[in-house]
Amino acid sequence: MMMMRTPLSTARAFGSSRDGFHHWWVERLTAIALVPLALWFAIGVIRVAGASYAEFTYWLSRPWNAALMIMFVSAGCVHGKMGMEVIVEDYVAPRSVQMAVRIGVNLMAYAVGVFSVVSIMIVALGG
Repeated sequence: MMMMRTPLSTARAFGSSRDGFHHWWVERLTAIALVPLALWFAIGVIRVAGASYAEFTYWLSRPWNAALMIMFVSAGCVHGKMGMEVIVEDYVAPRSVQMAVRIGVNLMAYAVGVFSVVSIMIVALGG
């Protein structure tokens, strides 16, 4: 780790602090996107509650429903990943543990996202 001496303190070269706004902005955008997507999802779940697998497959095979489901899952994974990163940064003290947990959170978010999108596509395309 590179250390730089400043007149007031020691600065660690952990990266620029200018990326915080981007993180904050993306987290807010995904939260805003999740509001209508969550409403659509709740209405969709109510509509297909008690339906057979064939009826659900028909519902999900509609292009709008498949696209909205993929957007819902993607926005949820990104939003959850970013929220967990903030929690880890704030409450996990040792830098090595923090980095390991952040790597795990990122891998889990991407794995859940990819598996979800692939599963949606398989069901939507009639596989």
